[in-house]
Amino acid sequence: MKILSYKDADYKTFVKGLRRRAIPENSVRDLVTDIISRVEEEGDEALIALTEKFDGAKLSADELFISKEEFAEAAESVSEETREAIRRSLVNIHDFAKKSMRKDWSGKNAEGATVGERFTPFDRVGVYVPGGKAPLVSTALMTAGFAQAAGVPEIFAATPCGPDGKVNPALLYALQQAGVTEAVKVGGAQAIAGMALGTKTIKPVDRIFGPGNRFVVEAKRQLVGAVSIDLLPGPSEILILADETANAAYIAADMLAQAEHGGDSAVGFVTPSRALLDQVKLEIEQQTVTLSRADIIREVLEKSTFLLEVESLDDGVAISNDFAPEHLSLIVKNEDAVLAEIRTAGAIYLGADSPVAVGDFLAGPSHTLPTGGAGKSFSGLRADQFQRRTSIVKMDKAAVEKSLPVIRVFAKLEGLDAHGESTAIRIER
Repeated sequence: MKILSYKDADYKTFVKGLRRRAIPENSVRDLVTDIISRVEEEGDEALIALTEKFDGAKLSADELFISKEEFAEAAESVSEETREAIRRSLVNIHDFAKKSMRKDWSGKNAEGATVGERFTPFDRVGVYVPGGKAPLVSTALMTAGFAQAAGVPEIFAATPCGPDGKVNPALLYALQQAGVTEAVKVGGAQAIAGMALGTKTIKPVDRIFGPGNRFVVEAKRQLVGAVSIDLLPGPSEILILADETANAAYIAADMLAQAEHGGDSAVGFVTPSRALLDQVKLEIEQQTVTLSRADIIREVLEKSTFLLEVESLDDGVAISNDFAPEHLSLIVKNEDAVLAEIRTAGAIYLGADSPVAVGDFLAGPSHTLPTGGAGKSFSGLRADQFQRRTSIVKMDKAAVEKSLPVIRVFAKLEGLDAHGESTAIRIER
C-alpha cells in the first residue's frame, strides 16, 4: 500500500497523479482495433477462435449461443436461497428504474406551436456481463434488469464461458429472470464487436451496456458510431473520505471488498486524521488474512491501494473530485455540508452504515458506474438510457404566422432562403 501524508515531499506529486482521464494505453488500443477488425471480417469464426484463445473454450458455431436447455438446467439447479436473493434484488432494481424513467410531455411555445418529447424503449440492446474470476450475477440484474423495466423487447447478453464451454448456472438464471431473450458464451472485446457489428448469427444491437476489463471498455469506446453505449465502466474502484468520527474496521472492510475484484481495481482512503489512518492500516492487515481471496486482495493492496493523510477535509474533497471515483464512501460528521461539495462520483454511500456491497447487490441503483476518471463526463447506468428520445412539433396556421418573421431573419442570416420559403408558403398559399 502507498501511505502518504501531506507533510511528505512526494505528496503533491502523488496527488496530482490522481487526476485521471479514461485514456487507454496504446497497446490496449491497438489490440482491440485488431480484434474488432477480425470480427468485422470473419464474424462467427473470429468469435470462436478468439474465445478459444482468450478463454480456452473450444466452441462450435452451434455452441456460441446459450441454449434453452442450458437455461432450463440452470433454473433447476440453483438453490431456493439464490432464487430469493435474485428476486429481491430485481424488485428494488425495477422500482428504482421505473421512478427514474423519462415520461412523455407536451406544451405550447411562445408562438402557439405544440412541442414535446416522446420516449420509447430501444428495440434491441446488448448487455455485457463479465465472467473471469467470479460470476457477476448481480451485474446481469443491474444491466438487463434495467432494460426489462424500461420495456426493451429484445435483450441480448454476452458473457464469457469457462474452458469447459459452460456458464455459471446462477448467472444464467439471473439473465433469464432479468428478461434476456438471447445470449452468447463470448467475452472480451470480441463480444462487444459482435454485438455492435453483427455476424451471420448475431443481429446487431442498438446500444451496448455493461462493465468489463480495459479491453471491453476500449472496444465500447472504439465502436461508438456503429452503436451507442451507456458509459465507460472498467475495473472496480472505491475512494473513502472520512474524518475522526469514522469506524476503522468498517473502512477497512469496504476497501477489502472492492480489492477482492482483483485485476486493475483501485482502492483509496483519504482522511485528515492520522490516528484513523493508522487504525485502518492495522485493520486491513488483520482482516485480509481471514478472507478467501486474500491472495487476490494482497495483489491489489500492493499495486493500486493508497492511504492519504490530508491537511483538511476540504483537501480531501478536492482530491475526490479530481479522482472521480466509481464508488465514494463519505463518513464525516458534517455529512450534508461535505456532500454538497462532491461533484464527480459515480455513486455516493453516506454514513458508517452504508456498505458499498449493498449497492453492488441489492439497493436498487445500478452498480454499472464510470471508472478511471470517466465520472467527470459520464454518470452511472440509468433506466432512461434504455429509452429513445424523440422531439415532437405540431403547428397550426396561427402558430406558423407568428413564427414566420423570426424564421425569415434566420433564413437570411444563414443564406438558407428555402427554409424561409418553406414556412412562408403555408401562409401565402
